[in-house]
Amino acid sequence: MNFAAFDLNLLRTFDALMRERSVTRAGEQIGLSQPAVSAALGRLRALLDDQLFVRRGAEMAPTPRAEALAPVVRDALAGLERALQGDRAFDPAAARRSFTLLGADFVSMLVMPPLFALTAAQAPGVRLRLVDTAWGEVERLFQDDAIDLAIERPGHASEWIAAEMLFRSPFAIIAARGRADIAAAGVKPGQVLPLDLFCDLPQALRSVDGSISGHVDDALAEAGRARQVVLALPHFSAVALAVAQSPRLIAALPAQFARAVAPTLGLDIFEAPVDVQVPEIQMYWHRRHDKNPAHAWLRDQVRRVTAAF
Repeated sequence: MNFAAFDLNLLRTFDALMRERSVTRAGEQIGLSQPAVSAALGRLRALLDDQLFVRRGAEMAPTPRAEALAPVVRDALAGLERALQGDRAFDPAAARRSFTLLGADFVSMLVMPPLFALTAAQAPGVRLRLVDTAWGEVERLFQDDAIDLAIERPGHASEWIAAEMLFRSPFAIIAARGRADIAAAGVKPGQVLPLDLFCDLPQALRSVDGSISGHVDDALAEAGRARQVVLALPHFSAVALAVAQSPRLIAALPAQFARAVAPTLGLDIFEAPVDVQVPEIQMYWHRRHDKNPAHAWLRDQVRRVTAAF
């Protein structure tokens, strides 16, 4: 292959395909039509003598050659972007780009709507999207530049991932409004559920991987007690719905989330009978973007939205 005659624009197409695994979405990311992306992929296949991407269901899966090329191409493109951009300030009003964040439905419901309202007022050409925490392994997503930010609990310790604490999210106990069994125990909304009642009532749990224990169980174990988890669901919203529709079920949810959904779903909120470790919700990003003006702007918007949490 004659590198001097190689069209470097093809690398942008390759990188977009690696991120999106879709011809259509890759085109949307870099401003090309689907036929143009397909044509570019055809040229790359001919130049590199490899299929690079093969159809696997609804996804374009990379070949081993593409997997090997991806980090080299991404680092090269990132280096060019940094060199060309320099210290130039980010102009939100003129920006035309997308940002991808990762988080649970807590982030989807409580962070993304005000974040969009805030950014849309300043940057009408900026698009936001949130992908679920189950979308993929966070470190790999950052390495692939598939996400710009992650808003999650602590757990990503690689030195090349930056972290900043946004807010603390204590747990609250939810139950369907006006439960007779709770009222019979002399407990009103906002008060502490008695430990025996808390352990006796069946409970729902938000669990991405299907496990049936968490921070609440750790706190109960220290007190020599255990609860009855009978339902594990991957989303906080599903847990809240299940509790709202059950005459017996209760659940521990992040307090901010519980307060947001309680009026609509008809839920009462109580305090836990044990001291549960309060999770710190953090914002993560790849350190390669530390000084990137666009990323710095986005991080500042997230800080502004979550400051009241």
